[in-house]
Amino acid sequence: MSRQNRRLSRASRYGAYVDGPDPLAPPVDLSEALEAIGEDVMAGYSPDHALQEFLRRGGADQRGLDDLARRVAEKRRELMQKHNLDGTLAEVKELLDRAVLEERKQLARDVDLDDGDRALAELTLDNLPPSPAAAVSELNGYDWQSTQAREDYERIKDLLGRELLDQRFAGMKNALENATDADREAVNEMLDDLNGLLEKRQQGVDTQQDFDDFMAKHGEHFPENPSNLDELLDTMAQRSAAAQRMLNSMTPEQRQELMQMSAQAFGSPQLMEALDRLDGNLQSLRPGEDWGGSTPMDGEQGVGLGDGTGVFQDLADLDALAEQLAQSYRGSNLDDVDLDALSRQLGDEASVDLRTLKELEKALRDSGVVQRGTDGALRLTPKAMRQLGKALLRDVAESMSGRQGQRDTRHAGAAGERSGATREWAFGDTEPWDVTRTVTNAVVRTVGEGGTAASIARDGVRLQIGDVEVQETEDRTQACVALLVDTSFSMAMDGRWVPMKRTALALHTLISTRFRGDALELIAFGRHAESMQIEELTALDAQYAKGTNLHHALLLANRHFRKHPNAQPVLLIVTDGEPTSHLESSGEVFFSYPPHPVTIALSVRELEASMRLGAKTTFFRLGEDPGLARFIDQMARKVDGTVVAPELDDLGVAVVESYLGSRRGGTGGGAGFDGGFGGWPGRGFWAG
Repeated sequence: MSRQNRRLSRASRYGAYVDGPDPLAPPVDLSEALEAIGEDVMAGYSPDHALQEFLRRGGADQRGLDDLARRVAEKRRELMQKHNLDGTLAEVKELLDRAVLEERKQLARDVDLDDGDRALAELTLDNLPPSPAAAVSELNGYDWQSTQAREDYERIKDLLGRELLDQRFAGMKNALENATDADREAVNEMLDDLNGLLEKRQQGVDTQQDFDDFMAKHGEHFPENPSNLDELLDTMAQRSAAAQRMLNSMTPEQRQELMQMSAQAFGSPQLMEALDRLDGNLQSLRPGEDWGGSTPMDGEQGVGLGDGTGVFQDLADLDALAEQLAQSYRGSNLDDVDLDALSRQLGDEASVDLRTLKELEKALRDSGVVQRGTDGALRLTPKAMRQLGKALLRDVAESMSGRQGQRDTRHAGAAGERSGATREWAFGDTEPWDVTRTVTNAVVRTVGEGGTAASIARDGVRLQIGDVEVQETEDRTQACVALLVDTSFSMAMDGRWVPMKRTALALHTLISTRFRGDALELIAFGRHAESMQIEELTALDAQYAKGTNLHHALLLANRHFRKHPNAQPVLLIVTDGEPTSHLESSGEVFFSYPPHPVTIALSVRELEASMRLGAKTTFFRLGEDPGLARFIDQMARKVDGTVVAPELDDLGVAVVESYLGSRRGGTGGGAGFDGGFGGWPGRGFWAG
């Protein structure tokens, strides 16, 4: 070994890997996550919801947040059942819920109550902690307006006080019975020295040497073996706060009685004064600890102060983990989960599971599929939207290919003059194939998959859909398309939200990939109308505001048509209800059900304006309402339009057919579609 290598060898130090992800672990597999998220988004969920659902469910070989939360709940239940917690907690929660409900009723009907006092009381009730025990502590000192609510709350304090007083007393008394005079003197001396050290910290004059001297003298009392005063403070404050939570539901009289009993058991008022002094120092130095709240115990095994403090620390960990894993609060993310607490309560394996989920979420963002917007909400990127749109369009193609009389239709020729360029075939293409490039693509792919010249000569070349290239053409007829989709209350309630979004995404993908010269405007109309990007519409949650403002939607559609005077206007309207709102001249929205005659008149006027602009109109009527059918039929006749009443599963196919038929001079619906897929490979090619 050279001198340099020996020097490097002596300088090297090796130890256990203690932090961060496993450096030898394989990279996370995104394929399963992308497939699951894509399925949920196509099923109508927002991208943020879809990702959260996958993180909750996990994958085939990956535990999710729900599994971790279940294990947290199981451990909490186990502690409660072991330490007298389960039955009393349920009783406390019932009493607390009843007290809060009665108080809300009283606040609502007490007309003489000052508005400021009412607002403060309601704010207190609205912001109660999720933990029943913490809520009991929060309501301590609350000025109850309801006599019944006050009585229910007093029953909670009485229940907690009696049980916690008995447990605290039994534990402290047993500890004193086992102590010698020397033990008590050592405790007194340690507490005096510790308080002196903490008070130095409050004054900002403590040193590391002060701490080292203290640990050298009293280190046997601290098995955690802290390395500095901050570590000691954190440990002691957590335990002291947990012990305090055991006492918080007691009345002042009960606490005073317990302290008197403890003083008698310890046999030293000086010791109790030192303990009070210590509690004050710890709370002053660590005010951020949870010094409030309580958790009643009602199991088979009682615990004293020492064991009870440990149990309450575990319960605090588990309550915090349950909230963190639920990810139900605004702005929540996986970084909020305390990995140390998770490992401490569920083991290292649980910590590894959570790290993997965090890496998966990060990898999804880094892959360009999902990203968070400025508002913190997750969004699918254009790359992801293209992937989802292609999948939906493929479903539409397969549905169309199975229809009688359309699968085998072929038209030679193209939509215009050939440009000399070629491109990969996309659904809806009518251009002729470039046979040379198509076959070349198939040969290159076959060789890349392990084929040889001999095997190709023997077996021939088998085409797949990805091999096909078509010849580009120019001078295509341009269309100006407005897709109006109903986003009213009934669409969400009657299960039509999902097909609407799938339809919009399929049409958007078709136009953006196949008919790039066409101008598509997506217009969502509920109580009011709004033009949306496809990413916005796909991520749109169900709307529950009543109102169908077709008038506003048609105003936006006609504005879109006027921006493209040289294109063929195509108006596609997907709705399940009559117009019930319109936009007034002031810009305010008017709503009336049953529909007001003015609303109907304004909607018809804008529809006729679309006709004068040359728009070919197709209504897609959802639902079986006879009144809606009569109304839409009348409107369609006024503008020489078409009405299609598809099943929900066929809505996407119907809209795509109508669009293709309209832009080729057909009448919309199925009639205009026939013959529109001259260059489309049949279903057999999809299978490869």
